[in-house]
Amino acid sequence: MITFIKRHVGKSILALLLVVWCSILLAQPAPVELIKQFGLFSGLGVIGAIFANATGAGGGVVFVPFFNFLSFSPQSVVATSFAIQCCGMTAGALTWATYYKKQHSHDHYWKALPSALLLTVPSSICGIGFAQYSSQSKLLLDYLWGGANNLHIAFGSFSILLAIAIFASIPLMKRTHFEKDLHTKDLVFLPFIGFLGGIITAWLSVGVGELVAVYLIIRGFNVTMSIAIAVILSAFTVWSALPFHALLSESVVWQVVLFAGAGAIIGGMIAKYVVLAFSVQRLKLFFGMWVLILGITSLPIL
Repeated sequence: MITFIKRHVGKSILALLLVVWCSILLAQPAPVELIKQFGLFSGLGVIGAIFANATGAGGGVVFVPFFNFLSFSPQSVVATSFAIQCCGMTAGALTWATYYKKQHSHDHYWKALPSALLLTVPSSICGIGFAQYSSQSKLLLDYLWGGANNLHIAFGSFSILLAIAIFASIPLMKRTHFEKDLHTKDLVFLPFIGFLGGIITAWLSVGVGELVAVYLIIRGFNVTMSIAIAVILSAFTVWSALPFHALLSESVVWQVVLFAGAGAIIGGMIAKYVVLAFSVQRLKLFFGMWVLILGITSLPIL
């Protein structure tokens, strides 16, 4: 019986999630109208989660410009993006963690994964806390970008810099030999990047996973492991950010999350297979172009 449960635990969890999702939907006042109005967001969730979990970038890269296009308030853009990512990044993180445990737990090129997460997860959560609950964070945001109302400018600027970093890291992905251990400098840089990335993520709902992944790739670590670290780190980060928006700012558009979140779970589960089926260089090139286009179109220059 125990063996049977272990073999079918994934299917059991999916079935349970489906039942819970259907129960929530049917509990709404007008479920049919809800499906007509928000059902297409499921596709957005799938696409965003595949990008997020296949490249190490947060789903906010897809969700933020789309919600801006729909004229969501700046607070709702970030809050709703976080809520959707809690679904997709968690699914992706569990998928990558299972893959690591089954395939690479004794792989020397993957031995840095637990240590990298220990160095980045707590610092990223601290960065989220500073950005959301510190008055200094608001002053810093006002100084850098003129406040939350200029979210599109901040997102565009960050996206362009991220795209440049992605393009710069592509030639490094042709390596056949990788770093195995973290060095002393990594013990300093990874927590710093985690904290800084947490702050940026709190403002834009995207940041920490990308920064850590690019840093690890540039440092010479295994590309697939770097993506796995970024996805797992992002999952912890977005969950730490959600309570502020769900309980204090109350800016989450839950109708969108109901459908996009379901799609994100599906996307998060299949993203690993996208990474393993296609060239990582091509994925990064395509993703970098996508991010660059989004960044340029988000700036008030067009």
